[in-house]
This record gives sequence, structure tokens and C-alpha cells, in this order.
Amino acid sequence: MAARTDTMGAPLPNDAIAALERLNEEASRHHIWLRTRPNSPQHRPWHEGAVEPAPGAGRAVPHLWQWRTIAPYLARIAEIAPLGMTERQQFLLVNPGLGGRRQVGPTIRVAVSIYKPGDVAETHLHTPNASRTILSRAGGYTVIDGERCTAHRGDLVLTPAGTWHGHGNDSDEPVIWMDVLDWPLIEHLDCVWSRSDAPASQGAAEGVSGRIFAASGIVPRFAARPRPSPAGASALYHYSGAEVRRALDLLAGSAGDPYDGIVVEFTDPFTGGPAFPTLAYCAQLLRPGEALRPHRHTATTLYCVLAGRGLTELGGRTLAWEENDIFVLPPAQWRRHVNADPAVPAILYSVTDTPLLRAIRQYRAQGRNADGAVAELER
Repeated sequence: MAARTDTMGAPLPNDAIAALERLNEEASRHHIWLRTRPNSPQHRPWHEGAVEPAPGAGRAVPHLWQWRTIAPYLARIAEIAPLGMTERQQFLLVNPGLGGRRQVGPTIRVAVSIYKPGDVAETHLHTPNASRTILSRAGGYTVIDGERCTAHRGDLVLTPAGTWHGHGNDSDEPVIWMDVLDWPLIEHLDCVWSRSDAPASQGAAEGVSGRIFAASGIVPRFAARPRPSPAGASALYHYSGAEVRRALDLLAGSAGDPYDGIVVEFTDPFTGGPAFPTLAYCAQLLRPGEALRPHRHTATTLYCVLAGRGLTELGGRTLAWEENDIFVLPPAQWRRHVNADPAVPAILYSVTDTPLLRAIRQYRAQGRNADGAVAELER
């Protein structure tokens, strides 16, 4: 074994190294670790040639789940597994780079759920924040702390941490939505728990938060917060997909962002902050034939295609996507979105852990100018 140096630069003899290792082995019985070696060499800075790890290496990789491939499994689940037996009729998306862990990135879990006509899920609460993006024409309903949210395609429904909520389908067609949770983060912090002993229902009122908060730019000031909601979570639980599309269409003539096109965020109307303290939700419009500039950042980003078709170029790969496809992009990789249709707009919904990274001062972003030079967007 070659000699090494301590923090003062003097070499440590091999017998000293061996003694330290023996001491550490002894200490390990007490579940402690003694520093016997210098820190391992650190990874290069995020912007210096990040390399995509091989599948199974323990880091998330870019991946596209094609709707035409995964949707048939929902029908099979609905056929063979009644809701009363399984609690959920859904499958989880698994990033191939994470060794089988049920998550798409370090902080995000994604499931796709189906509810048959007449299905009603048990009311429950849990500590992770969660959302539903409605993919079917109609999306059943969710009741959140006494507010009923009857949903349609493109709607975003939030169930913040600690809120009692339940789901159901009182229509005559199956309903499908994408569930997104910050479960891996909360699980890593050993803070995941749930309850199903909901208090007796007092009925559900339709669109409570929408009546209070849905008028753009107008916020009621008759109370500090018109109803209790978890700290840091949006006071609005139900965002209308029709209103999102209307906003994007009204903005279509604007210059837009060179890296994200016409982009809007689903924010807390009371504070202007993100939907959750850990996750931000956006919708973006790529105009017919539009090709955006490359950019990269330190956040994980999940995308769901609400309309149109296109492709995302990254690291020598191209992900070709179409309606209802879902894809994830890990941090640090250059990416560029292109609308492949010369006549039809494309709409992407995205979820990113940017708020968490900003809170711990780890968010960085770069983009390429028209001449290809790298520009610092946020650091």
C-alpha cells in the first residue's frame, strides 16, 4: 500500500494507515465511522462535461415513456385488480438508471392511475406533496379538505402534504391521470407517513379555492389566508387546463423565452410562490415549427405532453415525443426542445425540483446564445 499524506502534507507510514483502519473496524461495531482517509476526489463542477451514467449506476438517466406502450397496462390493471383489493389502480414509472427504485429522479415519484366508472378511493392523507395532471377527456373528481375538484383534461389538482383527500369517478367513462409526488425526498428524510382514519365527512363544496383565488392578479385581502392550507403550499388546489390553454394562446404572439418558449407557472396566487416548497409546475407552448435554444440546469425536470408532437435533443440523443408521452431529464445535461409539426402547437407540462434547490442555494442554470456562447442564466 502506498503511503499517503495527512492534512499537513507529511506522508503517513503504512503501519499508521493499517492501525487507523483496524481502529475504524473496531469502531464500526458502535455504528460510527472514523475518518482514516482524505475525502475522495469530488466530481467535476456540474457544468464541466457531465457524463450520462450507465443504467444501473445509481443516477437518474434521461428516459421517455411512450403512451402507446404504457397505456395498455392501465386497461389490464382495471380488468384484473378491483380498486377495493388494490387501493390504487396504477403503475409507477421507474428510471432505468436508479437500480429499480420506484422514482424517476432523486426527488420525484410518478404514477399513472385509472379510475373506472363508479370507483371511489378511500379518503386519506400523507406527508409527501402530490398532484394530479388529468390526461383523459374528463378526470373524475378529487375532494381535498372538503373542496370538490371536478376535473377535465389538462387540469392540475394539488393535494398538499397533510391534506385529507379522496378520488372518484362518477362519470360513465374511465378517467386517467398522472400522479407526481415528492415522495423520494420525504422518504429520504424519514418523514413519510399516512393516515386513512378521516373524520366524518361534512359534504364537499365545489371549487372553493377557485372562487377565492382563480381571478388572475386579484387576491382577496379579507383574511390573512382565507382558509388554512399547509405552509408553503399553494392556496389554490385546482388549476383549470382550459384556462392554462387560454393563457398560452393569448401569449403566443409574444417573443417568449429563448430556452422554454411561451412558459407560464402554476403559482400560489396568495404569495406568487411555487405550488409546493419542493416542486414547481409549469406549462409551455412551442409554436408550430419552433426550435428553442439549448440550456441546462441543476434541477430534475419531468415533462408530460398535453398536445402536439416534437423532440428533445440532449447529449447526442433525441427523444421524440407525442401526446400523453412522459419523459424525465436529469440535472446538468444540455437539452433543446423542438416542435416537429409545422402547423400545430405543442404543449408541455413540466415539474421540477427547482424550489428545493433554490432554497438550499444549489440551483444553477446556463444557456447558449444565438452564437453558441454559454450564458450564465442563474448562479
